[in-house]
Amino acid sequence: MTPYQSFNFAVEIEGLLVGGFSEVSGLEGTIEVEEYREGGVNGFVHKLPVRTSHANLVLSRGLTSVSTLWNWYYNTSLGSIQRRNGTLMLLDARQLPVMWWNFRNALPVRWAGPTFSATSDEVAVEALELAHEGLTRPLLGQAVAITGDVARLAGRQ
Repeated sequence: MTPYQSFNFAVEIEGLLVGGFSEVSGLEGTIEVEEYREGGVNGFVHKLPVRTSHANLVLSRGLTSVSTLWNWYYNTSLGSIQRRNGTLMLLDARQLPVMWWNFRNALPVRWAGPTFSATSDEVAVEALELAHEGLTRPLLGQAVAITGDVARLAGRQ
């Protein structure tokens, strides 16, 4: 089974495809545990789950004249808070979603503009960092991924 390639993805926020990103990072979560030492049990320490936290998502893309994400960040900085839900979609070679993660109640917490240099010919890149309240992998997305894997194994793709 061939693994999916990570360069083929799309980002949707509140139903609007805001794709064109060169990189998305922060797709991770951590479960904090609390250790509990039980009297008389010396072979191990109990580790009990306490809370789950998620890293901020960082969306990076080439700077364009479309200012939707900048406006969201800027309005938030002025106190006009609008939390948004979104989806990160991993696409196959045909540009069809094969797996996706939903994030909820995202809030822009950092915007980074490009570094300008007259000695460079690199693309100007902006990044938007989003704090959010959690990730989910919808059952439909999991089913599509499994179906795609089965079809690839059967040689249908």
